[in-house]
Amino acid sequence: MKGFIQNIEEITVKNEKFRRVLYTAKNCQLVVMALKPKEEIGMEVHTLDQFFRVEKGTGEVVLDWVHTLIRAGFAMIVPAGMNHNIINTGSIPLKLYTLYAPPNHQDGIVHYTRAEAENDKEHFDGKTTE
Repeated sequence: MKGFIQNIEEITVKNEKFRRVLYTAKNCQLVVMALKPKEEIGMEVHTLDQFFRVEKGTGEVVLDWVHTLIRAGFAMIVPAGMNHNIINTGSIPLKLYTLYAPPNHQDGIVHYTRAEAENDKEHFDGKTTE
């Protein structure tokens, strides 16, 4: 079967890795993330659009220096060029998934920790899941 058809909420909640690329298409990419308590993605800016949805936990999203509290069920769209960060402000892991459009990471890449992700200079290399 081509494409991605799975229970994204279940996959997201079970994920324990900082970042895991699930599926890469030509124009978008699906990634799950888990932030430990007090952990953050880190302030960043992309040249692409990004969508986030929180499935478990509580936190704070920072969009162009404006802080907003978030929790399970919240969705955020970050337009290209916008400074952004997500911070886990709770006492349990913050579980979320994100869609990059176009893809941002190598297909299938797994970063177990934020430190590992920061030290890896990988970027999307044009290879898709299928």
